[in-house]
Amino acid sequence: MNIFAEKGFTMLKEFVISLVATLILASPLFAMAKDGCSGDCTSCHSLSLKEASELMRPTGGTVKSIKQSPSKGLFELLMEKDGRQGIIFLDFGKKHLIQGTVFSLSSLEPVAAHMQDLPQPKQVTSVDTSLIPVKHAFVMGNPKAKKKLYVFTDPDCPYCRRMHVELIKLEKIAPDVAINVMLYPLPMHPASYDKSRIILAKQSRELLDKAFNGLELPKPGEQDAKEAVDTIVSFANEHGISGTPTLVMPDGAIVVGMRDAETLKKMLTVQ
Repeated sequence: MNIFAEKGFTMLKEFVISLVATLILASPLFAMAKDGCSGDCTSCHSLSLKEASELMRPTGGTVKSIKQSPSKGLFELLMEKDGRQGIIFLDFGKKHLIQGTVFSLSSLEPVAAHMQDLPQPKQVTSVDTSLIPVKHAFVMGNPKAKKKLYVFTDPDCPYCRRMHVELIKLEKIAPDVAINVMLYPLPMHPASYDKSRIILAKQSRELLDKAFNGLELPKPGEQDAKEAVDTIVSFANEHGISGTPTLVMPDGAIVVGMRDAETLKKMLTVQ
């Protein structure tokens, strides 16, 4: 390459670099990066109570408060439905709801902007089983068995869905146990309330299994099993059962969290 060609190539290269730099500097993305994030997400993202209430209308719940979630990019909404409160998350794009618990990676403890606003659950270790509204239970296993297990569970709770698989196994390996499924829809799972109602209204094992497999269920009628589900919810709230799955053993001892079928069989053997 002669000196003139080399000089021309160098000038062309410098022109291309200058053009690319100009385009990048002029782009909104670069402007955002240059300006930086102040750490105050409300400067760019906001959600009014009125707007949130309209967005949450399909859930049937009431928005009590809105805060920025400890996890950036999410609004944290304190919701109330049927006298119960819970937290649900909405993305900054206002398109997707997220249910569940946010944990700190460093401490592995739950974190929530509304933590202090939530009712603190009672610390209980046992309950009088004679008070459990068992007439509203859906019974798996042997309904005539004298040994009874009570499972407070939510069709839309991922842990409850895993628990349901274990309960199906338990039916086969513990034929001397009546498994009383107490459908207890949590506020953070707004669709679970109607699922629980239609299952109890129809007393359908098929619908029960479909619900815990994440399949769609028909809608209940206006009054279908509303009293039954509300009674279970009231009992759970009054007796400090605040999460799912929660197991109540035949002697009334409360066991929080799922257990596999074999472990449950062993626990029931000593009852």
